[in-house]
Amino acid sequence: MSNKLDFLSKMVTIINMFYAEPIFLILAGIAFLFLVFDIVILVLFLKFRKKLKLLFSGKKVKNMEDIVVRHLRKTEDQEKDIIELFKEVKALQDISQRTFQKIGTVRFNPFSDIGGNQSFAIALLDNQDNGFIISSLFIKDGNRVYAKAIKNGQSDFPLSREEKEALVKAIGK
Repeated sequence: MSNKLDFLSKMVTIINMFYAEPIFLILAGIAFLFLVFDIVILVLFLKFRKKLKLLFSGKKVKNMEDIVVRHLRKTEDQEKDIIELFKEVKALQDISQRTFQKIGTVRFNPFSDIGGNQSFAIALLDNQDNGFIISSLFIKDGNRVYAKAIKNGQSDFPLSREEKEALVKAIGK
């Protein structure tokens, strides 16, 4: 019982010191702030350690310089690859400017005595409306095919109604 009374009297003495001396209260607050600060630092350290493990994972690295040099080389290689890709894209764009991008087709029946729309006119144009029109006229005796050049959406030769319609469809007007 005496031990319990001694312990309680010591506790009361300590508590009275906190109330009697404000410096103890201030020091206790500062100690608490340091405890919170230590916990924050520990959490940040553990996150940093996790990132380092990810960076060094599976690699036998002697120092950080090796990693930096390796990443710089990778970046340089990737830059070269990107430059090559841009060159290839530019070449493909140049090629695509000369390919047929606009197509217009019209099927028609030029003669009422021959059944079906077996004749056609097809306009094949590039991006600048250059290309040609192919016309096929189906008649009793056979088939006639005509080709007419198109420059900037115009022909030096007269166009039939169906050829004009195919040209308008191709240009999109």
